[in-house]
Amino acid sequence: MTAPDRQTDWDHHVSAWQASDLSAAAYCREHALVYHQFYYWRQKLASPSPSNEVAPGFARVVPAVTPSKLSEEVSGLKVALPNGITISGLHAGNMSLLGLLLREL
Repeated sequence: MTAPDRQTDWDHHVSAWQASDLSAAAYCREHALVYHQFYYWRQKLASPSPSNEVAPGFARVVPAVTPSKLSEEVSGLKVALPNGITISGLHAGNMSLLGLLLREL
């Protein structure tokens, strides 16, 4: 069975289960399906297709200030990390220090 055929087959089962009054486990027993495979396909078919998702990666950030004002603007920056650590007092002169700190974390 090809991948598109398999997806069509599971899509049919998921749709039929949703139209029934059975629990997922009961539907699987009645149709001789493996429950964890049914659950996998139910989740897979419910999630958006990869073509609709945004690929992870980096974004280029460009300051909206002129280079002459950059050192004034950067001095007010602070970084709040997910673990609760906050690094403040950042300015153009200590950006390399920020890079070293982040690599150590």
